[in-house]
Parts: sequence; C-alpha cells; structure tokens
Amino acid sequence: MSLSLAFNTARASLAATSTQIETTSRNIANAGQPGSSRKIAVTTTEATGGAYVVTVSRASDGPLYTRMLGATSNAADRQAVLDGLDRLRTGMGDVTGDNSPAARLGALGDALAQFANAPDDPALGARTVTMAQDLATTLNSAAATVRTVRSEADSGMARSVARVNDLLKQFAAENDTVVRGTGAGRDVSDAMDRRDTLLASLAEEMGVTAVSRGNNDLVLYTDGGATLFETTPRSVSFATTPMLAAGMAGKAVMVDGVSVTGADATMPLRSGRLAGLAELRDRTAVTLETQLDSLAFGLTQAFAEKDQTGGGAPDAPGLFTDGTANLPAGPTGLAARLTVNPAVDPAQGGSPSRLRDGGINGAAYVVNTGGQPSFGAHLQASGAALAEVRDFDPASGIPARSTMADFAAASTGWLEGQRQVAARETESESALLAHASSALSNATGINMDDEYARQLDLERSYQASSKLIAVVSSLYDALFQALR
Repeated sequence: MSLSLAFNTARASLAATSTQIETTSRNIANAGQPGSSRKIAVTTTEATGGAYVVTVSRASDGPLYTRMLGATSNAADRQAVLDGLDRLRTGMGDVTGDNSPAARLGALGDALAQFANAPDDPALGARTVTMAQDLATTLNSAAATVRTVRSEADSGMARSVARVNDLLKQFAAENDTVVRGTGAGRDVSDAMDRRDTLLASLAEEMGVTAVSRGNNDLVLYTDGGATLFETTPRSVSFATTPMLAAGMAGKAVMVDGVSVTGADATMPLRSGRLAGLAELRDRTAVTLETQLDSLAFGLTQAFAEKDQTGGGAPDAPGLFTDGTANLPAGPTGLAARLTVNPAVDPAQGGSPSRLRDGGINGAAYVVNTGGQPSFGAHLQASGAALAEVRDFDPASGIPARSTMADFAAASTGWLEGQRQVAARETESESALLAHASSALSNATGINMDDEYARQLDLERSYQASSKLIAVVSSLYDALFQALR
C-alpha cells in the first residue's frame, strides 16, 4: 500500500468514525425522550478500501409500530367507555345498598303491603308516600346522571375533534419536512420521529392506518376507511348539542364531509377515544335512559286511577305523575319528570288516605265510597298492579316482559355487567399496549449501555486512524529528510 493510499484510507475512516461518534452522542442525548428512535450511521467501503457514511437512518419496525398504534386506539376507546360507565354506576346508586332504583322499588312495595294490612294507620300511609318520593328522587337523580354523562361525552367529542385537527396540522408540517428532506438527501430521522409521535397521539383519538409512499410520504386513513391526510389534512368537523334531551341523538363527527360516528355513519370509526365517546353517548347511556324511563312509565301505569262511575272518563295519574293532569303518553324522558302526586303528599296539602280510598282526581275516581277506615282492597289492588308482569320498551336491552321488580333488578345487573366487561377489556387492551410499546422500544429505542459501549469502540477506532495518520506523516517526514 502506498503512503498516499494509506493516508486517504485513514482520513476516510477518521471522517466516518467521527460521524458515527456524533450519531451515538445524539442517541445518548435523546435517550428517554418519548418517540426517539435509535439513529444509525450507515457506512460502506470504497474501492480503495476506505469507509464513508452513506446516510444516517433510524431503527424501525413497521409491524410492531402498527400493532402499537392499534393497541393505543383500542385502549383509549375502552377507557372512555369505562369512565362513563363508572359515572353512570355512581348515579344509579350502590347495587348492594338501599339507594338503587331496584332497592327503592322494593321498599315501596313493602310499605304498600304494610299499609294494605293496616289501612287505618295514617303513619303507614305517610311512610308509603315517603318511599314513593324516595323512588321518584332516585329515578330523577339517575336520569340527571345519564344526561350529564351524555353531555360530557358530547363535549369530550368536541375536544377530541379539536385535538385531531391540531395534530393533523402538525403532522402535515413534519411530513412535508420528511418528504422534502428525503428528496434532497438530508437526514430526516428526527423529523420522522416527531411525525411518528404525532401519529401515536392521533391514534389515541381515532383508529388510524398509515400507508407509505415515495420519499417517505405518508397517507393516513381512519380505521373505517375515510381519508384523513393525503398531502394536506382533511377537515374533521363536529357540532356539539348543548342539551341532549331524552331520546335525542347527538350529531356525527365528519371527516371531509363523511360521517364516521352515529347510527348512519358511512365509514364508522372502530376504535379511539372518539369511538368510545360516541358509543357511550349514543348507545350505552341511551339504553340505560330507556330502562329508567320504562320503569317510570310502569309506575305511572300501575298506580293510575280509573273512573268508578262508568262514565268513561280516562285513566288519570295516581301516586306518580309527571306534573300534568293526564297520564304520560309514553316513557320518553319520564324518569327525569317523575314526581309524587301532590294530592297524597301531606307536605303539599294532600292526604295519604287517598291511596286507600282513591279520589286523587276527584269524586269520580273514589273507590272507598263508604269512607271505611279499614278499607284495604284498593291498596291490595295497587300492590298487585305493582307486581304484575307487564311489557316494557324492547329497546331497553333487557327482557322486555317482566315485573317491575325484575326489570329494575335486570337494569342494575345490566349496568354492572357492562361495566365489568368494559373493565376487563380496558385492562386487556392496556396490557397489550404496554407489551407492544415495550417490544417497540426494545427494537427501536435507545439503550444507554449499548450506546456507551459503541462509543468506546468508535473512540478506539478513531484513535487507531489518528495513529495511522501520524505514522504516515512521520514516514513522509523521513522520506523528505532523506531527499534533502
């Protein structure tokens, strides 16, 4: 080997090693930073034997990254549903306590039976009214919780959409940097890291699929197939509903004019926080709302007064009413409006004896026409009506033909069952996300011990190249000295 060839080889090695040392220093500086991947200085050899750095790339694992994105979306979806179900369960009362609708209904039935056994005891009449008020208040509170959860889910969807649009703008900027830099042959590994971090954040809000094109360009689609980003971000829009009344559907999230949530969604989202919130707002909470309204409707029907004169007057509100003079035409929204009839409430000038005698709606509805204090037939009939099998709304998600006690118990069980399923799914998806993130980190992340060890090896290589240059320099000096 000639001295000039040895010198050029050592110099090329020195430059390549210097770039490699700089790369390991970047890795060490970025260790622990979310989304940072391990940078690799890719080297090759020249025909003369020298080495040079072709490019600086980054460690990547496409299948693991895709798996991590999917796990991120699924975990966010299930967590959103679980959070809402936890709030609904709190509003429904302790399933094992005395403040759930099922427990309140049972207490009313017991009080009514005791009053029927001793109809001349005004204290038992007052207690029956109190139990009825407790039941109505519990249904009111549960219905209010459902409305709150639905409204919060609606507001959460608005915040999620705002975040998606912000992330898409940032993604567009980083993607443009990557595409332009790749075309110009620049190091774009840091920009690709930032872009992947934005994509992972986007996956929290909605399920997303990334497709790579030339120059490391990415096109994004929702997991339902709607185009989310292609060169430029697509518009994601949503209009909140200030007050979601019972039976009222919330508005859909639109991606570039295509609905991705709601019953009529063209390309429905399958995962992500938005999908979970939409499920909570439009299905889970609505089903519970239907159950509560059906229970309230059954109560108004069970205690309705009938015309005793044969004159054909319509049935009228009895112990329970929605605040109007007529029986409710249907169950929608009734749980929130249900109240005890003022005509039997002593605090409002009423008398519990009307439960025994009838006549809440006037003389035509009086059953105990003789005014006998021991008359218990009407109370017994009310108890039988409360316990009879009746038809409920088929949309309630639980057996639609049952007694009110069984229906109330099934409603409580349904909610607890939904919560337990969501809790298991959340735990499972969170564990899968942790596993996928750990596997991706092991494959592409930065290990400080490995980087320090690699840096020591590179420093030794740098020293060796420096010594070779020094030797060549001394040989040149000796040669020039001999020629003088």
